[in-house]
Amino acid sequence: MSDTAPYTIPNQTRIGHIHLKVADLDRALAFYRDLLGFSLVAMYGTDAAFISAGGYHHHIGLNTWHSKGAPPAPVRSAGLYHTAILYPTRRDLAVALKRLIDAKYPITGAADHGVSEAIYLNDPDQNGVELYWDRPRDEWPLDADGNIAMVTEPLDLPGLMREL
Repeated sequence: MSDTAPYTIPNQTRIGHIHLKVADLDRALAFYRDLLGFSLVAMYGTDAAFISAGGYHHHIGLNTWHSKGAPPAPVRSAGLYHTAILYPTRRDLAVALKRLIDAKYPITGAADHGVSEAIYLNDPDQNGVELYWDRPRDEWPLDADGNIAMVTEPLDLPGLMREL
């Protein structure tokens, strides 16, 4: 038996992008580009699009290669639970929430997780989407042993909107 510690992924590792199967590319672009504000980076014919924030090559790929016109995946099946989109500030999250409200886009939930504040919704293909911002790390709640102690509490939506 080895005395070495088990391998852990490097601390600087990040999730680079997601690629979603969608039924209707134009409808998906209307949500991710037009409503949420991502920029279109590239189209691959009429079957795929790559979008990003801040000029990155792509944060989200959208394609209809195997899903054009298909119904949403069943809720009670294995697969993606949600895509989490991290906003840089609380105010940015408030702007996103206001855009959703102004568009009358349905929100499925909202929560304060102690480490973050989040808004939940589904994209047009019923893929879960979390819009959130992280509190500064020194504000994260810790348990008696110093471990992160996430919670799920109601989000103060009026307080969030006061950021505007």
